[in-house]
Amino acid sequence: MAGRAKRKLKSLQESVTENGKPKKTHTDESAAVSLSAVNPQQRDEMKDLYKLEMPEDLYHFWDFCKELLPDDPCGALTDTLGLQLVGPFEVLAGIHKKLKTKPNLHLHWRYFYDPPELQTIIKNDCNKLHFGYYRDTPDSLPSFVGESDANKGCTITQMGENVFAAVYLYLQRKKKEKGSQKADLESLEEKLHDKAEALSLSLEQKTKDMKQRDRKVVTKTFHGAGIVVPVDKNDVGYRELPETDAGLKKICKAIVEAKSDEERIKAFGPIQEMITFVQFANDECDYGMGYELGIDLFCYGSHYFHKVVKQLLPMAYNLLKRTLFGEIVEAHLCNRSEDPLDLLSGI
Repeated sequence: MAGRAKRKLKSLQESVTENGKPKKTHTDESAAVSLSAVNPQQRDEMKDLYKLEMPEDLYHFWDFCKELLPDDPCGALTDTLGLQLVGPFEVLAGIHKKLKTKPNLHLHWRYFYDPPELQTIIKNDCNKLHFGYYRDTPDSLPSFVGESDANKGCTITQMGENVFAAVYLYLQRKKKEKGSQKADLESLEEKLHDKAEALSLSLEQKTKDMKQRDRKVVTKTFHGAGIVVPVDKNDVGYRELPETDAGLKKICKAIVEAKSDEERIKAFGPIQEMITFVQFANDECDYGMGYELGIDLFCYGSHYFHKVVKQLLPMAYNLLKRTLFGEIVEAHLCNRSEDPLDLLSGI
């Protein structure tokens, strides 16, 4: 098997904490943001439901959408952009309180290719394009807002480090479309810009903090957003898969397109060999190898890899002390569907 290109890992030792969480740098983009009007009780409820800390920009964006459309903040962007606020925003709207049992909100609007690191917060009304917070660890704030379209595959595109930036950048694309409502878009654009400026929130697609994170990424993976793991001064923490992305995709393709069980078992040979390498890597604390292979096989999307993904990813997340992500991927694989799960529909 051909090895992947070597990555510069020694620079990571000073920029990643022990649990793999990127250290926050003091840049203009990460300057302290004033608190929104969302009350402490709602924040506590959010933490209880998701077991995740929400960034302040989410609460500010909720306040912003309440100003745009007080009667239906979740639909404030529907007429102009075709976007609907979902997930945490629906919690702020109190929609979940109509349910008799508490749902697993980690599966709510979780699309087919969404890794555990991605949490959907906005969806397109007409297709499977959606935006979500991407976290490197469950106990860290999001590293950026990612955009993904499940109709097109697993790719996650970075769209700024806050929800204002993501919507603003999406709006810029919409303005270029034929037949777009230019006046309405320009009005929303001005309001978005002014609110973000007042809150000192960057509207850049790639901020300084995001560029700092890029330096800590050990490998891009199939979804392109990259993964971050702790790597010490001796480069312990991650080792490369013995296969390029292109090579691994070719192996996966052969497995999926095999015409018989016998042919498929034979095609699985290289994957089984890599799993053995992962076991050796785990014994030597290079937990990032199994993490990478698990994410890649998950992103390829075939049910033929679900058993292997269940073997690799929960273990990797446990070793990396990211157990919540392991719980999310296990629940997702048990309910994985081409149609995203709307757990709050019909209420």
